[in-house]
Amino acid sequence: MRIVSTIVLALGICVPAGAQSVTTKTPTPGRPNVILILADDLGYGDLSSFGNPPWQTPNIDRLATEGAKLTHFYTPTPYCAPTRASLLTGRYPARHGLILNPNPEKVNSSFQTFRGGDNLGISDEQVLLSELFKASGYATGIIGKWHLGHKPPFYPTRHGFDVYYGIPYSNDMRPVLLMENDSVVEHPVVQTTLTKRYTRYATDYIGQHKGKPFFLYLAHAMPHKPLTASEEFYTPATKEDLYADAMRELDWSIGEVMKKLADTGLDDSTLVIFVSDNGPWFGGSTGGLRGMKSQNWEGGIRVPFIARWRGKIPAGHVNAQPTGVIDLLPTLAAVARLPLPKDLVLDGKDIFPLFTSAAATPHEALFSFYNDKVQTVRSGKWKLHIRSPESATLPSDATWVDPRLPDGVTILAPFEQPKATEFPGVKTGVKATAGLLFDLETDPSEQHDVAGQHPDVVKRLTAMAANYRFK
Repeated sequence: MRIVSTIVLALGICVPAGAQSVTTKTPTPGRPNVILILADDLGYGDLSSFGNPPWQTPNIDRLATEGAKLTHFYTPTPYCAPTRASLLTGRYPARHGLILNPNPEKVNSSFQTFRGGDNLGISDEQVLLSELFKASGYATGIIGKWHLGHKPPFYPTRHGFDVYYGIPYSNDMRPVLLMENDSVVEHPVVQTTLTKRYTRYATDYIGQHKGKPFFLYLAHAMPHKPLTASEEFYTPATKEDLYADAMRELDWSIGEVMKKLADTGLDDSTLVIFVSDNGPWFGGSTGGLRGMKSQNWEGGIRVPFIARWRGKIPAGHVNAQPTGVIDLLPTLAAVARLPLPKDLVLDGKDIFPLFTSAAATPHEALFSFYNDKVQTVRSGKWKLHIRSPESATLPSDATWVDPRLPDGVTILAPFEQPKATEFPGVKTGVKATAGLLFDLETDPSEQHDVAGQHPDVVKRLTAMAANYRFK
């Protein structure tokens, strides 16, 4: 989407904007740098500041200690690409249109892959956060996973990012290739070096742009499968804890980024956000929530969220109001004073007040999806499953063999990976079906259906889903 120089700030609901030309502005003094760190498949309980995993994440925990935690933060889907598109557009998947994961491989019903791929990607008609920052004079960079299309028209450099360094999709999708801007620089990728290289690229980027406002989108590969860790963090004597190794290195990476901000004197002028794109895969932790990635139980769509901006966000602040990934674009646009097209339709809201106070959520309801279908409605303490939360059939026993396991040829990562028996969330409770209603205040693990006791709530939330206009 091309942004004109005369756009005005407007967060209201209007009609979609068409493609327009870009005129870059001089940045307004006093606006913060923004570093948006997105982990891949990191569960609600994978941080020691949110759960009780068998590993520690002291650097990420420090972000929470020095900033704000939102403890009921949601992704719109329990899988990658639609959530990432919602993060950058402020819109639900049913509105921005990218409802599936772009894939450079073709996959049959038996999960066997063969050469080919799809033509899915983010539409030019969508306004991305990167384009808003760039049009307002910010330097813009993305490091890591893109997953909004792997064909040239969809490249990050065509959608508001000045520079790109990373894998354009998931690190288990062949060909696993590393790109710098629009060129392939390594294939296949030696994935044990990936977290360190992303970290070095990020710290170099901060140093190179310390004199100009910047937006850095650091989309780490970990802890998405295949899990990897460099030699410094890999523990060969305990191969079964590869997830812990990957998490410890991810935590180290965030520590290095924060050190670089301190060393360059940018600590007070940089808003840092840490979040995940959906719940965990096998081996991770939901922190006691039910389900996992690819399911619309809490464990698949509720993720940890931390925002740290020294001097602007009070240390140790916690807010438990329901908010979500769709809120990041309008929040950052307000914080950085980025003009928005007056006819832009947003589903997200400015939630910065929740970073600093006991403010209530601006949403009457939040929705989650699987493909183009509304799956859940969250309103206050209530969560209604419009459809069954288990839309996908997951493997469940040790005999399952992942067709995307490291093979030493096309996917270069440790051969040992978590088994399908290492379920990351709660598996007990009422049977998965459409129409389930849960009181998340008293039943955060979604064990007891109370739809029969509260037909009025079911009716109200069903109407919300039916009446919300996504087109």
